[in-house]
Amino acid sequence: MPEEAKWYVVHTYSGYENKVASNLEKTVENRNMHDLITEIRVPTETVTEIKDNKKRDVERKIFPGYVLVKMILTDDSWYVVRNIRGCTGFVGPSSKPVPLTDEEVAKLGMEKKEVEVSYGVGDSVHIIAGPLEGFVGTVTELDTEKNRVRVTVSMFGRETPVELELDQAEAVE
Repeated sequence: MPEEAKWYVVHTYSGYENKVASNLEKTVENRNMHDLITEIRVPTETVTEIKDNKKRDVERKIFPGYVLVKMILTDDSWYVVRNIRGCTGFVGPSSKPVPLTDEEVAKLGMEKKEVEVSYGVGDSVHIIAGPLEGFVGTVTELDTEKNRVRVTVSMFGRETPVELELDQAEAVE
């Protein structure tokens, strides 16, 4: 039996994503399958809509018709997920679901990777990736939860604020 849970994509009827996710969570709870099916997510993003000159934040599904499930694939877990009402099956060949690769999981932002930073607000940093690679700037803001750092860089005699990911900058020795 594989010891590590992997992410799988489950196809659902459009509009039933949240219902499938909640039904699956209830089934996992009732059958005590927490060790096999560890996480269930409907990927969403918050978008600001402007209607009638009013701004409001709306949560939209990134992949309508799909639910992501982190599980250890066994006959039991496959059967439970496959037979949830509103679920049409796994993405992949019908006989065997295909797990997402580590790169795909990282691109989707499904798993948070911890980035250790050796700098703080007010420190000088070297930008080591991205379009401003090679520039040196000063950290003005640090948000470890969102994996972001705001750096002020001097370009063409002007101070320009730049937002980077934490691993795109390193402390100047």
